[in-house]
Amino acid sequence: MDHLSTPILDDESPRLLQAISEHGGYAYVGMVAQASAGDIRAAEAACEMAWEQLHSGPWHSVLPVWRDAYSMACIHVAKYHYRNGELGEALRVLDMGVIMGGSLLRKDLDSAIETVSAKAREAQNGGSGEVKRLVSQEFDKAEALRVLPVRSLSCKLVVKRSALSLEGFLCDFMLSGSPVIITDCMGHWPARTRWNDIDYLKKVAGDRTVPVEFKCFAGGEKLFMPRMEARAYHIFPITELRKDICTPDYCFAGGGELRSLNAWFGPARTVTPLHHDPHHNILAQVVGKKYIRLYPASLSEELHPYTETMLCNSSQVDLDHIDETKFPNVPDLDFLDCILDEGEMLYIPPKWWHYVRSLSISFSVSFWWSNSGSSTES
Repeated sequence: MDHLSTPILDDESPRLLQAISEHGGYAYVGMVAQASAGDIRAAEAACEMAWEQLHSGPWHSVLPVWRDAYSMACIHVAKYHYRNGELGEALRVLDMGVIMGGSLLRKDLDSAIETVSAKAREAQNGGSGEVKRLVSQEFDKAEALRVLPVRSLSCKLVVKRSALSLEGFLCDFMLSGSPVIITDCMGHWPARTRWNDIDYLKKVAGDRTVPVEFKCFAGGEKLFMPRMEARAYHIFPITELRKDICTPDYCFAGGGELRSLNAWFGPARTVTPLHHDPHHNILAQVVGKKYIRLYPASLSEELHPYTETMLCNSSQVDLDHIDETKFPNVPDLDFLDCILDEGEMLYIPPKWWHYVRSLSISFSVSFWWSNSGSSTES
């Protein structure tokens, strides 16, 4: 099997190792010298040394040289696995280099991932030709209504627009801070068919490692856990999946700048509790259906946000089980809501409170952007 080509690593190794030495990484440098000669144990030891440095304190305090050191060690480990035909292990460690490593060797990592992924696809057997769908087209609206919060779909529905021009979006919705569903802007996305094909997802992403954000709101705490049962998948380092979608032109209306791009995946009845976000947001429903309820920012006080800084964008109100003793006015508050269908996009203005419930297995993409000149970070 061919060797992985890493031209940046080959060129930058002397300077990077010198910088690591200057920061006390003598043992690491010794391990990398052995790893370069093909010693897998030394490569894994170097990986562990860099990993310990990455976890020596708050992430912002980690020296950038140690992030690059982690990338370097990951590449050496991946080269060994690739030479031995262990493609899944090679992909796993390369993905970790992308997720946790620095920027110096990113192009080498991306190139190596592309090479290994191509080899892995060649090794896979062809499918039967029958599409195994993630979600069928059957949907029982009456059954869905039975699990939704009280008063769902009984107040005011989010307005829908087709063929919405950029000028119309900017003037009628973005500048006025009004939600809107855009119905016909995703038909050309390959994701509309591919992401409902289980075999396709297994082929392009089955062996990949991605960062996952698991949110659990309970007792006033927000927990983040790296588990595959989680809901927010940062899948777009997987090149094939990123090519399956297009950033909507609406994200650049008024000179906007894209801040964040995330995929949301989960089973039916997955709930994102009531909260708000700092940026403009387009939620694109690729597979399945979601129920979404929205409250304007003007009702923030009535929705009882937590007082803790890290939770101040989250409501204490559980819409599925409203405690009317603590929150007597919440059931009577006006809201907008909708069922977001496959192929539809929902624009959620900044600071608008929203509750989301999956009505089926669901695959969505959210695009966060800020106005031109905004310094707010995601």
